[in-house]
Parts: sequence; C-alpha cells; structure tokens
Amino acid sequence: MDAIANYLTKIRNAMKAQHRVVEIPASNIKKDITKILFEQGYILSYKFEDSSNKQGIIKIALKYNPNKQPAIKMLKRVSTPGGRNYANIRTMPRVLNGLGVAILSTSKGVMTDKQAKKENVGGEVLCFVH
Repeated sequence: MDAIANYLTKIRNAMKAQHRVVEIPASNIKKDITKILFEQGYILSYKFEDSSNKQGIIKIALKYNPNKQPAIKMLKRVSTPGGRNYANIRTMPRVLNGLGVAILSTSKGVMTDKQAKKENVGGEVLCFVH
C-alpha cells in the first residue's frame, strides 16, 4: 500500500464531500506534507494528536472559498513505489506554470520545488498541488 497516495485520496474525497475536517493516520512524511499544505495556504489548520497506538492522527481543517469550492483544485501523486520519479535543479517540474506547488522529498527534508531550488537540492517528486 502507498501511504502517501492514501493520504492524498482521503483529502480529495473529503473535499468532494465538502467535509470541514478529515482525520488521517499519521507518519513523519505525512506530517511534513501537511505542514507544507498549511504554509502554502491550501488548508485552514492542522493538528497532530497522539492516539492509543503509537502512530497518532493528523486532523486537517479543509479550506473552501465563499462559493464552497475547495482551495485545492488538484492533488496528484507523481512518484509511486513502483515507479520513482526524481528531479534535480535543471529538471525540476513546474506546476501550472509556477502557480502550483510540487512537493519533494530531499536529503534536507520534505520541501516545495521553490525551496529546493533555493537550497540547490533535488529529490523524489512526491506530488503536485494546485
């Protein structure tokens, strides 16, 4: 099972059903992706809660505009366990001509494509968001 794909799918499904909050089992990479979504303004807020098992839960408050359209138009998984997709500085993908965000897993942690260019690092392209 692909944990990141499940995470993205739960967010997509919650937005289609117009839920206010979605609960997702936590992992370190999911926490990092959630922080990036918040910093980029795609979600209202998030909360990491410990549960009876060691995994914990991420509670994400989804963001909608006044006419009930979700702030996230597209969440797309790029690199999968069966087909990894890596990018360096020269081959860094541009999402929606710079309006969207590519989230990468680099040697310096999980970051956006713009941060990776600033840090001069490449890595595995996890997903596209816009």
